[in-house]
Amino acid sequence: MKKTDLIRYLDEIGDEVNQVNLEIWNRPELSGEEAKSADLYRKVLSKHGFLIREVGPEMPHAFIGEYGSGSPVIAVLAEYDALPGLSQAVDTKPNPVAKHGPGHGCGHNLLGAAALGAALAVKKYLADTGKQGTIRFYGCPEEEFLIGKVKMIKAGAFEGCDLALSWHPMNVNAALESAYLANNSIKFKFHGISAHAAQSPESGRSALDAVELMNVGANYLREHVIDDARIHYTITNAGGSPNIIPEEAESWYYIRAPHRRDVESITARLLKIAEGAALMTETRVEHTVLGGCYHLLPNSVLHELTYKNMTEIDPPSYTEQELEFARALQESLDPELVEGEIQKFIALDEEKPCIHQGVLDPQQAKSVIVSGSSDSGDVSWIMPMNLFLTAAWPLGVPAHSWQATAASGSSLGTKGMHYAAQILTGIAYDLLNDPALVAAAQAEFKDRTKNAKYVSPLSD
Repeated sequence: MKKTDLIRYLDEIGDEVNQVNLEIWNRPELSGEEAKSADLYRKVLSKHGFLIREVGPEMPHAFIGEYGSGSPVIAVLAEYDALPGLSQAVDTKPNPVAKHGPGHGCGHNLLGAAALGAALAVKKYLADTGKQGTIRFYGCPEEEFLIGKVKMIKAGAFEGCDLALSWHPMNVNAALESAYLANNSIKFKFHGISAHAAQSPESGRSALDAVELMNVGANYLREHVIDDARIHYTITNAGGSPNIIPEEAESWYYIRAPHRRDVESITARLLKIAEGAALMTETRVEHTVLGGCYHLLPNSVLHELTYKNMTEIDPPSYTEQELEFARALQESLDPELVEGEIQKFIALDEEKPCIHQGVLDPQQAKSVIVSGSSDSGDVSWIMPMNLFLTAAWPLGVPAHSWQATAASGSSLGTKGMHYAAQILTGIAYDLLNDPALVAAAQAEFKDRTKNAKYVSPLSD
Protein backbone atom coordinates (compact mmCIF):
# COMPACT_ATOMS: atom_id res chain seq x y z
CA MET A 1 0.00 0.00 0.00
CA LYS A 2 1.43 3.37 -1.07
CA LYS A 3 1.18 6.70 0.70
CA THR A 4 -1.04 7.97 -2.09
CA ASP A 5 -3.49 5.14 -1.33
CA LEU A 6 -3.85 6.43 2.23
CA ILE A 7 -4.31 9.98 1.02
CA ARG A 8 -7.17 8.75 -1.21
CA TYR A 9 -8.61 6.86 1.76
CA LEU A 10 -8.78 10.13 3.67
CA ASP A 11 -10.97 11.45 0.85
CA GLU A 12 -13.23 8.40 1.28
CA ILE A 13 -13.73 8.98 5.01
CA GLY A 14 -13.74 12.77 4.65
CA ASP A 15 -17.46 13.14 5.29
CA GLU A 16 -17.31 11.08 8.49
CA VAL A 17 -14.34 13.06 9.81
CA ASN A 18 -15.93 16.39 8.88
CA GLN A 19 -19.15 15.39 10.59
CA VAL A 20 -17.18 15.01 13.83
CA ASN A 21 -15.48 18.35 13.20
CA LEU A 22 -18.76 20.21 12.68
CA GLU A 23 -20.53 18.49 15.56
CA ILE A 24 -17.80 19.68 17.92
CA TRP A 25 -17.84 23.18 16.39
CA ASN A 26 -21.61 23.32 16.87
CA ARG A 27 -21.36 22.11 20.50
CA PRO A 28 -18.42 24.09 21.92
CA GLU A 29 -17.33 23.04 25.41
CA LEU A 30 -14.98 24.95 27.71
CA SER A 31 -11.77 23.56 29.21
CA GLY A 32 -12.51 20.86 31.75
CA GLU A 33 -16.09 20.45 30.46
CA GLU A 34 -15.45 18.55 27.20
CA ALA A 35 -17.64 15.53 28.01
CA LYS A 36 -19.60 15.37 24.75
CA SER A 37 -16.57 16.01 22.55
CA ALA A 38 -14.45 13.35 24.26
CA ASP A 39 -17.32 10.83 24.14
CA LEU A 40 -17.84 11.49 20.43
CA TYR A 41 -14.19 10.67 19.71
CA ARG A 42 -14.37 7.58 21.91
CA LYS A 43 -17.45 6.39 20.00
CA VAL A 44 -15.95 6.89 16.54
CA LEU A 45 -12.59 5.35 17.42
CA SER A 46 -14.25 2.34 19.08
CA LYS A 47 -16.36 1.79 15.97
CA HIS A 48 -13.15 1.63 13.94
CA GLY A 49 -11.53 -0.96 16.20
CA PHE A 50 -9.42 1.20 18.50
CA LEU A 51 -8.88 0.15 22.09
CA ILE A 52 -9.93 2.98 24.40
CA ARG A 53 -7.90 3.52 27.56
CA GLU A 54 -8.80 6.12 30.17
CA VAL A 55 -6.21 8.37 31.77
CA GLY A 56 -7.82 8.33 35.22
CA PRO A 57 -10.81 9.50 37.26
CA GLU A 58 -9.26 12.93 37.84
CA MET A 59 -9.30 13.56 34.06
CA PRO A 60 -12.62 12.15 32.82
CA HIS A 61 -12.34 13.85 29.43
CA ALA A 62 -8.82 12.61 28.65
CA PHE A 63 -8.29 9.25 26.96
CA ILE A 64 -6.13 7.24 24.56
CA GLY A 65 -7.38 5.41 21.48
CA GLU A 66 -4.85 2.77 20.41
CA TYR A 67 -4.51 0.42 17.45
CA GLY A 68 -1.68 -1.91 16.42
CA SER A 69 1.22 -3.53 18.21
CA GLY A 70 4.93 -3.02 18.58
CA SER A 71 7.15 -0.12 17.67
CA PRO A 72 7.21 2.57 16.55
CA VAL A 73 4.47 3.86 18.84
CA ILE A 74 3.28 7.11 17.26
CA ALA A 75 1.14 9.58 19.21
CA VAL A 76 -1.13 12.00 17.37
CA LEU A 77 -2.38 14.82 19.60
CA ALA A 78 -6.00 15.99 19.59
CA GLU A 79 -7.66 18.88 21.44
CA TYR A 80 -11.31 19.87 21.59
CA ASP A 81 -11.89 22.64 24.13
CA ALA A 82 -13.41 25.98 23.14
CA LEU A 83 -13.02 29.56 24.41
CA PRO A 84 -15.43 31.63 26.52
CA GLY A 85 -17.31 34.47 24.85
CA LEU A 86 -16.37 33.59 21.27
CA SER A 87 -19.66 32.14 20.06
CA GLN A 88 -20.06 33.04 16.40
CA ALA A 89 -22.01 31.86 13.37
CA VAL A 90 -20.34 31.29 10.00
CA ASP A 91 -20.80 34.93 9.10
CA THR A 92 -18.69 37.90 8.01
CA LYS A 93 -19.96 40.15 10.79
CA PRO A 94 -20.23 39.57 14.56
CA ASN A 95 -23.15 37.19 15.02
CA PRO A 96 -23.03 35.06 18.18
CA VAL A 97 -24.91 31.77 18.11
CA ALA A 98 -25.35 32.11 21.88
CA LYS A 99 -24.82 35.48 23.53
CA HIS A 100 -21.62 35.39 25.59
CA GLY A 101 -21.40 31.67 24.82
CA PRO A 102 -18.23 29.70 24.02
CA GLY A 103 -16.85 29.24 20.53
CA HIS A 104 -13.98 27.55 18.71
CA GLY A 105 -11.86 30.67 18.20
CA CYS A 106 -8.69 28.56 18.34
CA GLY A 107 -9.90 25.93 15.89
CA HIS A 108 -9.67 22.94 18.22
CA ASN A 109 -12.64 21.39 16.41
CA LEU A 110 -10.35 21.20 13.37
CA LEU A 111 -7.29 20.17 15.36
CA GLY A 112 -8.91 17.08 16.85
CA ALA A 113 -10.73 16.07 13.66
CA ALA A 114 -7.53 16.10 11.58
CA ALA A 115 -5.87 13.91 14.21
CA LEU A 116 -8.85 11.57 13.99
CA GLY A 117 -8.59 11.33 10.21
CA ALA A 118 -4.88 10.54 10.40
CA ALA A 119 -5.41 7.93 13.13
CA LEU A 120 -8.08 6.18 11.04
CA ALA A 121 -5.87 6.22 7.93
CA VAL A 122 -2.86 4.81 9.78
CA LYS A 123 -5.09 2.16 11.35
CA LYS A 124 -6.19 1.07 7.85
CA TYR A 125 -2.57 0.86 6.76
CA LEU A 126 -1.59 -1.28 9.74
CA ALA A 127 -4.65 -3.51 9.37
CA ASP A 128 -4.31 -4.02 5.60
CA THR A 129 -0.55 -4.61 5.54
CA GLY A 130 -0.02 -6.41 8.86
CA LYS A 131 2.92 -4.10 9.45
CA GLN A 132 4.30 -3.68 12.95
CA GLY A 133 3.60 -0.38 14.62
CA THR A 134 1.11 1.36 16.91
CA ILE A 135 -0.94 4.50 16.44
CA ARG A 136 -2.26 6.31 19.50
CA PHE A 137 -4.90 9.02 19.34
CA TYR A 138 -4.53 11.22 22.43
CA GLY A 139 -7.72 12.97 23.50
CA CYS A 140 -6.34 15.97 25.37
CA PRO A 141 -8.68 18.30 27.31
CA GLU A 142 -7.93 21.63 29.00
CA GLU A 143 -5.41 22.95 26.47
CA GLU A 144 -6.75 26.50 26.81
CA PHE A 145 -5.87 26.29 30.50
CA LEU A 146 -2.38 25.10 29.37
CA ILE A 147 -2.65 22.18 31.75
CA GLY A 148 -4.27 19.10 30.16
CA LYS A 149 -1.20 17.45 28.68
CA VAL A 150 0.89 18.48 31.69
CA LYS A 151 -1.52 16.51 33.88
CA MET A 152 -1.50 13.61 31.41
CA ILE A 153 2.29 13.47 31.44
CA LYS A 154 2.27 13.43 35.23
CA ALA A 155 -0.29 10.60 35.14
CA GLY A 156 2.01 8.55 32.88
CA ALA A 157 -0.33 8.65 29.88
CA PHE A 158 2.48 9.07 27.37
CA GLU A 159 4.65 6.23 28.62
CA GLY A 160 5.73 3.86 25.87
CA CYS A 161 5.43 6.41 23.04
CA ASP A 162 8.31 6.84 20.60
CA LEU A 163 7.25 10.06 18.82
CA ALA A 164 4.41 12.58 18.78
CA LEU A 165 2.80 14.43 15.87
CA SER A 166 1.04 17.78 16.29
CA TRP A 167 -0.40 20.62 14.24
CA HIS A 168 -2.51 23.73 14.73
CA PRO A 169 -4.98 25.67 12.58
CA MET A 170 -3.66 29.12 11.66
CA ASN A 171 -3.49 31.35 8.58
CA VAL A 172 -0.39 29.95 6.87
CA ASN A 173 0.88 26.57 5.70
CA ALA A 174 4.24 26.09 7.42
CA ALA A 175 6.37 23.55 9.26
CA LEU A 176 7.78 25.12 12.43
CA GLU A 177 10.93 24.15 14.27
CA SER A 178 10.43 26.57 17.15
CA ALA A 179 7.21 27.85 18.69
CA TYR A 180 5.30 28.65 21.86
CA LEU A 181 6.27 30.62 24.92
CA ALA A 182 6.75 28.76 28.16
CA ASN A 183 4.18 29.85 30.72
CA ASN A 184 3.15 30.00 34.36
CA SER A 185 -0.44 30.66 35.39
CA ILE A 186 -0.74 31.96 38.97
CA LYS A 187 -3.49 33.47 41.10
CA PHE A 188 -2.61 35.87 43.92
CA LYS A 189 -5.13 36.20 46.74
CA PHE A 190 -4.72 39.02 49.25
CA HIS A 191 -6.32 39.01 52.70
CA GLY A 192 -6.95 42.28 54.56
CA ILE A 193 -9.35 43.66 57.16
CA SER A 194 -12.78 44.98 56.31
CA ALA A 195 -14.10 48.23 57.79
CA HIS A 196 -16.43 51.10 56.96
CA ALA A 197 -14.65 53.03 54.24
CA ALA A 198 -15.87 56.44 55.49
CA GLN A 199 -16.55 55.98 59.23
CA SER A 200 -13.38 54.07 60.19
CA PRO A 201 -10.97 53.72 57.28
CA GLU A 202 -8.05 53.57 59.69
CA SER A 203 -9.35 50.24 60.96
CA GLY A 204 -9.27 48.58 57.56
CA ARG A 205 -6.48 47.04 55.49
CA SER A 206 -7.47 46.92 51.83
CA ALA A 207 -6.79 43.74 49.90
CA LEU A 208 -7.72 45.65 46.75
CA ASP A 209 -4.99 48.21 47.44
CA ALA A 210 -2.56 45.31 47.60
CA VAL A 211 -3.76 43.95 44.24
CA GLU A 212 -3.37 47.37 42.64
CA LEU A 213 0.08 47.94 44.12
CA MET A 214 1.17 44.52 42.89
CA ASN A 215 -0.05 45.43 39.42
CA VAL A 216 1.97 48.66 39.55
CA GLY A 217 5.05 46.68 40.53
CA ALA A 218 4.43 44.20 37.71
CA ASN A 219 4.16 47.06 35.25
CA TYR A 220 7.57 48.36 36.33
CA LEU A 221 8.99 44.83 36.13
CA ARG A 222 8.14 44.74 32.42
CA GLU A 223 10.98 47.22 31.79
CA HIS A 224 13.48 44.84 33.33
CA VAL A 225 12.76 41.49 31.72
CA ILE A 226 13.88 40.11 28.36
CA ASP A 227 12.20 41.58 25.29
CA ASP A 228 10.28 38.44 24.37
CA ALA A 229 8.72 37.96 27.82
CA ARG A 230 5.06 38.69 28.45
CA ILE A 231 3.35 39.50 31.77
CA HIS A 232 -0.41 39.95 31.70
CA TYR A 233 -3.17 39.79 34.27
CA THR A 234 -6.80 40.27 35.15
CA ILE A 235 -8.37 41.19 38.49
CA THR A 236 -10.71 38.32 39.29
CA ASN A 237 -12.03 39.71 42.60
CA ALA A 238 -11.97 43.42 43.38
CA GLY A 239 -14.13 43.39 46.48
CA GLY A 240 -17.77 44.36 46.77
CA SER A 241 -19.51 47.60 47.71
CA PRO A 242 -17.31 50.74 47.64
CA ASN A 243 -18.23 51.63 51.22
CA ILE A 244 -16.61 48.46 52.57
CA ILE A 245 -12.84 48.19 52.59
CA PRO A 246 -12.20 44.92 50.67
CA GLU A 247 -11.18 42.11 52.97
CA GLU A 248 -10.26 39.90 50.00
CA ALA A 249 -9.08 40.60 46.45
CA GLU A 250 -7.46 38.47 43.79
CA SER A 251 -5.51 38.81 40.55
CA TRP A 252 -4.58 36.21 37.93
CA TYR A 253 -1.25 36.40 36.13
CA TYR A 254 0.30 34.72 33.09
CA ILE A 255 4.08 34.87 32.86
CA ARG A 256 5.42 33.88 29.44
CA ALA A 257 8.93 33.70 27.99
CA PRO A 258 10.78 31.80 25.23
CA HIS A 259 12.34 29.32 27.67
CA ARG A 260 11.15 27.65 30.84
CA ARG A 261 14.11 28.95 32.83
CA ASP A 262 13.14 32.55 31.94
CA VAL A 263 9.58 31.96 33.16
CA GLU A 264 10.85 30.59 36.46
CA SER A 265 13.20 33.55 36.92
CA ILE A 266 10.51 36.15 36.21
CA THR A 267 8.03 34.29 38.40
CA ALA A 268 10.45 34.48 41.34
CA ARG A 269 10.64 38.25 40.91
CA LEU A 270 6.85 38.58 40.63
CA LEU A 271 6.42 36.66 43.88
CA LYS A 272 8.64 39.23 45.59
CA ILE A 273 6.49 42.03 44.19
CA ALA A 274 3.39 40.35 45.64
CA GLU A 275 5.05 40.09 49.05
CA GLY A 276 6.05 43.75 48.79
CA ALA A 277 2.49 44.78 48.02
CA ALA A 278 1.29 42.84 51.05
CA LEU A 279 3.94 44.47 53.22
CA MET A 280 2.99 47.99 52.08
CA THR A 281 -0.70 47.42 52.83
CA GLU A 282 -0.30 45.28 55.95
CA THR A 283 -2.22 42.49 54.26
CA ARG A 284 -1.37 38.84 53.68
CA VAL A 285 -0.90 37.17 50.30
CA GLU A 286 -1.04 33.59 49.15
CA HIS A 287 -0.50 32.35 45.63
CA THR A 288 -1.71 29.27 43.77
CA VAL A 289 0.07 27.94 40.70
CA LEU A 290 -2.76 26.87 38.40
CA GLY A 291 -0.42 25.46 35.79
CA GLY A 292 2.64 25.92 33.70
CA CYS A 293 4.03 24.67 30.42
CA TYR A 294 7.17 24.48 28.31
CA HIS A 295 8.19 25.90 24.96
CA LEU A 296 8.57 23.60 21.94
CA LEU A 297 11.80 21.62 21.89
CA PRO A 298 13.04 21.57 18.27
CA ASN A 299 13.59 18.32 16.41
CA SER A 300 15.21 18.88 13.02
CA VAL A 301 14.57 15.33 11.81
CA LEU A 302 10.82 15.62 12.29
CA HIS A 303 10.80 19.22 11.05
CA GLU A 304 12.40 18.20 7.76
CA LEU A 305 10.08 15.21 7.45
CA THR A 306 7.07 17.43 8.04
CA TYR A 307 8.16 19.95 5.40
CA LYS A 308 8.78 17.14 2.93
CA ASN A 309 5.23 15.85 3.36
CA MET A 310 3.72 19.33 3.17
CA THR A 311 5.35 19.87 -0.21
CA GLU A 312 4.55 16.36 -1.48
CA ILE A 313 0.82 16.77 -0.81
CA ASP A 314 -1.15 19.37 -2.73
CA PRO A 315 -2.48 22.16 -0.50
CA PRO A 316 -6.15 23.13 -0.85
CA SER A 317 -7.63 25.16 -3.66
CA TYR A 318 -10.65 27.42 -3.11
CA THR A 319 -13.84 28.36 -4.90
CA GLU A 320 -14.59 31.97 -5.70
CA GLN A 321 -17.32 31.90 -3.06
CA GLU A 322 -14.80 30.76 -0.43
CA LEU A 323 -12.38 33.50 -1.46
CA GLU A 324 -15.14 36.10 -1.18
CA PHE A 325 -15.90 34.88 2.33
CA ALA A 326 -12.20 35.10 3.23
CA ARG A 327 -11.93 38.63 1.83
CA ALA A 328 -15.01 39.71 3.78
CA LEU A 329 -13.51 38.42 7.03
CA GLN A 330 -10.29 40.31 6.24
CA GLU A 331 -12.29 43.50 5.66
CA SER A 332 -13.72 43.24 9.19
CA LEU A 333 -10.18 43.73 10.56
CA ASP A 334 -7.78 46.67 10.79
CA PRO A 335 -6.36 46.90 7.23
CA GLU A 336 -2.90 47.88 8.47
CA LEU A 337 -2.67 44.74 10.59
CA VAL A 338 -3.82 42.58 7.68
CA GLU A 339 -1.30 44.27 5.39
CA GLY A 340 1.50 43.64 7.86
CA GLU A 341 0.56 39.99 8.11
CA ILE A 342 0.48 39.54 4.34
CA GLN A 343 3.85 41.23 3.86
CA LYS A 344 5.51 38.61 6.03
CA PHE A 345 4.83 35.96 3.42
CA ILE A 346 4.67 37.51 -0.06
CA ALA A 347 6.60 40.12 -2.06
CA LEU A 348 5.10 43.60 -2.11
CA ASP A 349 4.61 43.58 -5.86
CA GLU A 350 2.57 40.37 -5.84
CA GLU A 351 -1.22 40.31 -5.80
CA LYS A 352 -2.30 40.32 -2.18
CA PRO A 353 -4.08 37.07 -1.29
CA CYS A 354 -6.92 36.67 1.18
CA ILE A 355 -5.87 33.15 2.21
CA HIS A 356 -2.44 31.58 2.12
CA GLN A 357 -1.84 29.03 -0.62
CA GLY A 358 1.31 27.02 -1.12
CA VAL A 359 3.83 26.18 1.61
CA LEU A 360 6.34 28.51 3.24
CA ASP A 361 9.90 27.32 2.74
CA PRO A 362 11.95 26.77 5.91
CA GLN A 363 13.53 30.22 5.71
CA GLN A 364 10.17 31.97 5.26
CA ALA A 365 8.69 29.91 8.08
CA LYS A 366 11.14 31.49 10.51
CA SER A 367 9.10 34.70 10.21
CA VAL A 368 6.08 32.90 11.68
CA ILE A 369 6.14 33.69 15.39
CA VAL A 370 3.83 31.61 17.57
CA SER A 371 4.02 33.64 20.78
CA GLY A 372 1.10 31.97 22.48
CA SER A 373 1.62 29.02 24.78
CA SER A 374 0.53 25.39 24.58
CA ASP A 375 0.84 22.36 26.80
CA SER A 376 1.89 20.52 23.62
CA GLY A 377 5.30 22.02 24.29
CA ASP A 378 5.61 19.76 27.32
CA VAL A 379 5.11 16.67 25.14
CA SER A 380 8.08 17.75 23.01
CA TRP A 381 10.24 17.52 26.15
CA ILE A 382 9.42 13.87 26.82
CA MET A 383 9.68 12.55 23.24
CA PRO A 384 10.50 13.85 19.75
CA MET A 385 7.64 15.97 18.38
CA ASN A 386 6.90 18.04 15.30
CA LEU A 387 4.62 21.04 14.74
CA PHE A 388 3.05 22.48 11.63
CA LEU A 389 0.32 24.95 10.74
CA THR A 390 -2.21 24.95 7.94
CA ALA A 391 -4.25 27.84 6.60
CA ALA A 392 -7.69 27.42 8.14
CA TRP A 393 -8.32 31.17 8.50
CA PRO A 394 -7.74 34.12 6.14
CA LEU A 395 -4.45 36.01 6.37
CA GLY A 396 -4.55 38.55 9.17
CA VAL A 397 -7.23 36.76 11.21
CA PRO A 398 -5.90 36.39 14.77
CA ALA A 399 -6.51 33.37 16.94
CA HIS A 400 -9.04 33.85 19.76
CA SER A 401 -11.25 36.11 17.63
CA TRP A 402 -14.81 35.83 16.33
CA GLN A 403 -13.36 35.78 12.82
CA ALA A 404 -11.36 32.65 13.70
CA THR A 405 -14.51 31.00 15.09
CA ALA A 406 -16.40 31.78 11.88
CA ALA A 407 -13.61 30.46 9.65
CA SER A 408 -13.19 27.33 11.80
CA GLY A 409 -16.81 26.41 11.14
CA SER A 410 -16.61 27.13 7.42
CA SER A 411 -15.32 25.20 4.41
CA LEU A 412 -12.07 27.18 4.72
CA GLY A 413 -11.48 25.46 8.05
CA THR A 414 -12.57 22.09 6.70
CA LYS A 415 -10.05 22.28 3.85
CA GLY A 416 -7.24 23.27 6.22
CA MET A 417 -8.22 20.36 8.47
CA HIS A 418 -8.24 17.85 5.62
CA TYR A 419 -4.81 19.03 4.44
CA ALA A 420 -3.49 18.62 7.99
CA ALA A 421 -4.89 15.08 8.19
CA GLN A 422 -3.09 14.23 4.95
CA ILE A 423 0.20 15.62 6.25
CA LEU A 424 -0.07 13.76 9.57
CA THR A 425 -0.83 10.55 7.68
CA GLY A 426 2.12 11.03 5.34
CA ILE A 427 4.52 11.62 8.23
CA ALA A 428 3.29 8.53 10.08
CA TYR A 429 3.60 6.46 6.88
CA ASP A 430 7.24 7.49 6.49
CA LEU A 431 8.03 6.75 10.14
CA LEU A 432 6.43 3.30 9.94
CA ASN A 433 8.45 2.46 6.84
CA ASP A 434 11.83 3.91 7.78
CA PRO A 435 13.19 2.84 11.18
CA ALA A 436 16.24 5.04 10.56
CA LEU A 437 14.04 8.15 10.71
CA VAL A 438 12.65 7.10 14.09
CA ALA A 439 16.15 6.37 15.40
CA ALA A 440 17.51 9.69 14.12
CA ALA A 441 14.66 11.69 15.69
CA GLN A 442 15.15 9.91 19.01
CA ALA A 443 18.93 10.37 18.91
CA GLU A 444 18.49 14.11 18.32
CA PHE A 445 15.98 14.30 21.16
CA LYS A 446 18.36 12.48 23.50
CA ASP A 447 21.17 14.84 22.60
CA ARG A 448 19.05 17.97 23.10
CA THR A 449 17.81 16.84 26.52
CA LYS A 450 20.99 15.34 27.97
CA ASN A 451 21.64 18.50 30.02
CA ALA A 452 18.05 19.77 30.22
CA LYS A 453 15.63 17.23 31.61
CA TYR A 454 11.91 17.81 31.83
CA VAL A 455 10.63 18.78 35.27
CA SER A 456 6.87 19.00 35.59
CA PRO A 457 5.60 22.54 36.28
CA LEU A 458 3.04 20.90 38.59
CA SER A 459 4.01 20.12 42.15
CA ASP A 460 3.09 16.77 43.65
